[in-house]
Amino acid sequence: MKKNFKRNYQFAIKSSSLISLFATFFGMILLRVSLKYDKDTVWIYGAIFFMVLFVFSFLVLQYRIERFIYNRIKKIYDDVALLDAPSLANQPIATDMETLSRKVKKFATDKKLEIEMLQVREHYRREFLGNVSHELKTPLFTVQGYLSTLTDGAFEDKTILKKYLDRAEKGVERLIYIVEDLDMISKLESGELNLEIAEFDIVELIQSIVDMLEMKASKKNISLVLEHNNKPMWVAADKDKLQQVIINLIVNSIKYGKEGGETEISVTGFTSKKILVRVTDNGEGIESQNIPRLFERFYRVNKSGSRSEGGSGLGLSIVKHIVEAHKQKIYVESEYGVGSEFSFTIDRASKKR
Repeated sequence: MKKNFKRNYQFAIKSSSLISLFATFFGMILLRVSLKYDKDTVWIYGAIFFMVLFVFSFLVLQYRIERFIYNRIKKIYDDVALLDAPSLANQPIATDMETLSRKVKKFATDKKLEIEMLQVREHYRREFLGNVSHELKTPLFTVQGYLSTLTDGAFEDKTILKKYLDRAEKGVERLIYIVEDLDMISKLESGELNLEIAEFDIVELIQSIVDMLEMKASKKNISLVLEHNNKPMWVAADKDKLQQVIINLIVNSIKYGKEGGETEISVTGFTSKKILVRVTDNGEGIESQNIPRLFERFYRVNKSGSRSEGGSGLGLSIVKHIVEAHKQKIYVESEYGVGSEFSFTIDRASKKR
């Protein structure tokens, strides 16, 4: 008998066999003793009687067992349906206990995973709201403090008034910066922000960014080095958005780079249809437990230090969304205390240059 034979069938077979054996044995005794049948006839009638009774008993028992199990299991399925669990409720009702047990176990496992995912999401949601609150609170309180002081008329010196207004303006600018970044991420996630794909030389673009950020890097005595083979590398992408990606990555390498360090930007072939842009630094690096969350909104590895450096805390999240909007991938490798490398792919231009 096959191992996967239904257990309720086994029960019906065993029960039918016992009933048939007992009834056949009792009937054979009656035929032999009371009706004086000869031995061969008794065995023939006994075999026929056994087969007929076995089939009849099996069918009756199997039917009754399945109805008995069905009526009770149906209530379980109905109760599950009330829990809004279509994965189990919409399936045909199984009367085999092993099949039912497997289905219920799978249902319980899926629900456990779902609950765990909801708990993780809830944790991230609370953390995200706390981060948003913190990021907005600082510039809001700054603006409120300076404006309250000015409205109280405590200062008549125009120099001080201008100083306070300038600081309030910087607070407003920071608020606008954060809101604009959040708005961009929302549009990228929802697909509302359309990319304007054009063909351009990415080496030329990176060189212009390096020239623009050299002064910022010089404040920490960090060298910006562009590694390439002196040949143009034509790509098809949204130039403005790609520029934002590269600026964010280089600015981060400066922000977390060590004094007198180096940031290397390289452009190399990845496949026949894609190129790879890498931004490598020898800064403080990132601990392994922080890497999976680097691209979350407002997530900061060094919360106090990174806030003192400025920024909205949305830079890497924007980078990830822009790269993925181009249907490309972004990678990160880092060793704490050694440095980090961020890289992303981009499509080559279709025209030969």
